[in-house]
Amino acid sequence: QVQLVESGGGSVQAGGSLRLSCATSGLTFSRYGMAWFRQAPGKEREFVATITWSGGFPYYADSVKGRFTISRDNAKNTAALEMNSLKPEDTGVYYCAVRLGYYSGASNAHDYNYWGQGTQVTVSL
Repeated sequence: QVQLVESGGGSVQAGGSLRLSCATSGLTFSRYGMAWFRQAPGKEREFVATITWSGGFPYYADSVKGRFTISRDNAKNTAALEMNSLKPEDTGVYYCAVRLGYYSGASNAHDYNYWGQGTQVTVSL
């Protein structure tokens, strides 16, 4: 049974930082690309960042470039999203996702097979 479990969300003031984690089980995590997405209230799920199976070629949405850093630790079957200089518009539920069968990541949510339940991030002024 494949499971992805996000943690690390919370409430912070603008300018603050959070580090999200994604713990995976039930799959050979090290073989697949993965990504982070987010969904704000009343909006569609949007791409945040993606990374290849090896941790190379990180790719970010323009809205988070320079502020967020995606990483993974294949030995621990985990991934992380370091978020700095947070803005109110970063508020939403953050999801990690795994792209089964592909070494590379992707920015389209439809390319991902497994999703976590999400973790809430709230940024206030």
